[in-house]
Amino acid sequence: MSGHSDLSELHFDPNSLQARFHRLRSNKAFELFVVAIIVFSALVIGAKTYDIPPLLSQVIVVLDWLITLFFLFEITIRFIGEPRKRDFFKSAWNIFDTLIVVISLVPIEDSDMALVGRLIRVFRVLRMVSIIPELRILLSSLIKAMPQLGYVALLMFIIFYIYGAVGSFFFAPINDVLWGDIAVSMLTLFRVMTFEDWTDVMYETMEQYPLSWMYYVSFIFLTAFAFLNMIIGIVVNVIESENRARQIEEEGEQPARSELEAQLIQLQKSVDELLALNKKS
Repeated sequence: MSGHSDLSELHFDPNSLQARFHRLRSNKAFELFVVAIIVFSALVIGAKTYDIPPLLSQVIVVLDWLITLFFLFEITIRFIGEPRKRDFFKSAWNIFDTLIVVISLVPIEDSDMALVGRLIRVFRVLRMVSIIPELRILLSSLIKAMPQLGYVALLMFIIFYIYGAVGSFFFAPINDVLWGDIAVSMLTLFRVMTFEDWTDVMYETMEQYPLSWMYYVSFIFLTAFAFLNMIIGIVVNVIESENRARQIEEEGEQPARSELEAQLIQLQKSVDELLALNKKS
């Protein structure tokens, strides 16, 4: 009898609740609908920042709870549709989505934790990253590029520090507000790097040091041109590597998936034959 029950467990039922939810969560239309709800949730959160009539405020609260219940329903579908329930929590994005939804269910609108509740609901917009694979690739690429970006940021800090010290030594008597110490000088240099009225700063120092334009031009060349392009190049390179790895993985999974389907069909036939023999006996 135990062997018969084991064989029955191997029998795949395409009409089971798990199979239906698995197909539903993989459906593109359902994914687009979830994205639309996330966008609508962001609009609802933004509406709360305006001075709105009390009636409309109550409507927004009701909509917010309906959105939260939908997210709970969507998480439940994804969990039940997971073939192996333990694998669901192996994904950091699934854990993040579950925490956001569960915390959003806590009724704290009229309590001292109302601000925390609003912040949690703001983070629901990040669920768009977990839903859209392309956004996940971009975020994972950015995280993987962090070590290389860290070295570039360190080199930029060294350049900022050197130029900040030089600027403080020479330009502090001209404008103590912009060049009074090295910290303020580095903040001024950040303004120069982002081209925020940097010519006003340059012309002010050129009245006493006519060649000080070389200081600004060299700094902009090193930071705004060289280092920022280096950062962009690193991120783009990592994104291309991630896309190639994903493409290779999909190409490798396709034959394996076909072979697995063939094995499942053969296993299904064997199970049916064994069940038929058990019935005859």
